[in-house]
Amino acid sequence: MKRFTMSKDQYTKEDEINDAIKNGDLGENQEETQENKELEAKEAPTAEELIQVEKDKYLRLFAEFENYKKRTSKERIELFKTASQELMTALLPIMDDFDRGLAEIKKTEDSELLKGMELINHKFKNTLTQKGLTEIEVKAGDDFDAEVHDAITQIPAPSDDLKGKIIDCVEKGYKLGDKIIRHPKVVMGQA
Repeated sequence: MKRFTMSKDQYTKEDEINDAIKNGDLGENQEETQENKELEAKEAPTAEELIQVEKDKYLRLFAEFENYKKRTSKERIELFKTASQELMTALLPIMDDFDRGLAEIKKTEDSELLKGMELINHKFKNTLTQKGLTEIEVKAGDDFDAEVHDAITQIPAPSDDLKGKIIDCVEKGYKLGDKIIRHPKVVMGQA
């Protein structure tokens, strides 16, 4: 029989298995090879797994961006609603003075002056109303609400039905949109 001699480069995996069979350690090699294959499979994710991971990252980033857009849009709308709050707050004492001036002019008998001042007052209030300013209605006998009203004093209630309720409004309150920019100052009846 002729024996072939091989160079080291020609030694293949099949030859390695044959040598293992001759030496009796085939079982151990197969187990080690199986473990190596499992480790390699765990270490290198498949293309589908990589695509799924990237899709997940993309969806999370997209959702985060959408939430950011909604939040900034909401903040911008809120800013536009209350942007004029500082100006409105500065104009409120002027409105109070205007109302007091009109009350004094009504006491005089100059109807032309009264008519002119009422027209100016009406125009001024309509302009502020168009910009979102509304007066908080307060009447005698209304229930006191600490979140809306400021109680400046308590006096003995003139009747039993006014105990713990509003007796008089000393200073008008105003809202800009849904936000109260000045609470009405009221007098309460002692309970």
